[in-house]
Amino acid sequence: MTASSGGTAAIVLRFGDRPTPRALATVPTVAVSEPGAIDDAATRARRLVVVGSETDLATVLTRLLKTDQLGVEVAHQPGRFGAGRALTAAAQRVPLVRDDTGQALVGRAFWRPAAAGQPLDGEGIVDDTVLFDGAVAGVQIEPLTELPGLRARVLGTGWRSGPWVSGRAAQLGTPGAIVVRDGIAAARPVRRSTFYRHVEGWLRVT
Repeated sequence: MTASSGGTAAIVLRFGDRPTPRALATVPTVAVSEPGAIDDAATRARRLVVVGSETDLATVLTRLLKTDQLGVEVAHQPGRFGAGRALTAAAQRVPLVRDDTGQALVGRAFWRPAAAGQPLDGEGIVDDTVLFDGAVAGVQIEPLTELPGLRARVLGTGWRSGPWVSGRAAQLGTPGAIVVRDGIAAARPVRRSTFYRHVEGWLRVT
C-alpha cells in the first residue's frame, strides 16, 4: 500500500545523530530506529527525504522493495546544503539494483576474497559476457541511472582495474567470497552472489 493523493507531501527520515537541515525543519520528521518506522512513513507520505548515508538510503529502498511501495518518491540528503531541492525537485524513475538476498544497492558493491591476502577464485559474468574466469583481486559493481541497470569490473592492483561491463545482472560463482554492499561487509562468505536490475525502478529525486 502506498500513500494516497491525500497523504502527507513529505516526511524526513533521519538516521543516527545527523542534524536535520534548516530547510527541512518544518517537515514532519521520523528518527529511524527500526524498519517499521520506514514502512509507516512510506504509507503516509508521497515523498521520503533520507537524511543519512548511502547505506541508510539503501536501507530505505530495501524496505520499499520488500513492502511493494516503490511508488513513493525518495530524496537523499547526505549533508546540510541543497536541502530545499529535496522538497521541490522532480522525481525520475531509475533502475533499482538489488541482490539475491533482497537488499538494494545504492553506491557500490564488491566481491572480495574470503581470506585476506588471497585472490578471489571463480567465475564472474555480466549478462552473457564473462567478466573473469580464474583468480582476480576482486570485482566492483555499481548501479546505473539508466538501462541496462548496472556495471561491473575486475579490480586490479593500483589503478589497473579492468574495463566496465554493463548489463542487467552480474553473477558470481566461487569457492568463497565476501559480499560488500554500500560499505557493509556480509558476516559470512558465499559461494554464489547475484546483483540485478529489479523489474520496477525507484523514484529518485534529483
